[in-house]
Amino acid sequence: MPIDAAQALAAGPRTGRITWDHRDVQLYHLGIGAGRPATDPDELRYTLESRLHVLPSFATVAGNGSPGVIGGLSMPGVDVDLARVLHGGQTLRLHRPIPPRGTATTTGRIAAVYDKGTAAVLVMRTETADADGPLWTGDAHIFVRGEGGWGGDRGPSARLAPPAGDPDRTVECPVREDQALLYRLSGDWNPLHADPDFAKRAGFERPILHGLCTYGMTLKAVVDTLLDGDVTRVRSYGTRFAGVVFPGETLRVRMWRRGGTEVRVAVSAVERDDAPVLADTVVEHA
Repeated sequence: MPIDAAQALAAGPRTGRITWDHRDVQLYHLGIGAGRPATDPDELRYTLESRLHVLPSFATVAGNGSPGVIGGLSMPGVDVDLARVLHGGQTLRLHRPIPPRGTATTTGRIAAVYDKGTAAVLVMRTETADADGPLWTGDAHIFVRGEGGWGGDRGPSARLAPPAGDPDRTVECPVREDQALLYRLSGDWNPLHADPDFAKRAGFERPILHGLCTYGMTLKAVVDTLLDGDVTRVRSYGTRFAGVVFPGETLRVRMWRRGGTEVRVAVSAVERDDAPVLADTVVEHA
């Protein structure tokens, strides 16, 4: 069996050091669509080094995304075909705001392995801290088609009830034709997002946008629309990747306020009759 759940769970954590500076942050922000219009003061806080604010989802690419999804596939007990792999979901908990420049230690391990019957799900947990203490904790849910069926724990299956009523805000975010090519420069080199032949082998008509690019675009929409542009208010952010996005499409981001500290979000692809893209999406904030 390509996935040995017992070996993966028993493997010791991998620790490494990462660094980033304003150039990495700016490149990430451009990769998720920031900077349009280029001279808009609200956009300059994402693109101009003298007033740079770091969107919390930058944590998923800091240090070129190490260890991340690809790191999870290189852990002991895991030997799978990259063409069968999809990013199933992502959660992120911020312990404090991310600085525009930093050096930190990351510790990554497989926290769970679930048997979904026709697929396996690996939960790759990454904890990151600098000299001042913890910065963030992230869980990447890695969906591997065709690798289930060994009789293991199916894991949690609950889905959040869809938000009731009309959304408080709705925004549309255009995805550039070259968005995936720009985003991958932040460290996710999976050919699924650039190579048409590889995309077809993986079952897609053409390269798809990185799920984490949609993830970042969505958080930016929430921060800019409902959190007064204040990135430091985000406490946690989680989603399930419910469908693909093709470069050139438009994201429709619907937002519902829940109490004083939570925003529920649903994201769909406008051009495909609002096909779901992100589901079970929650932003917790101060």
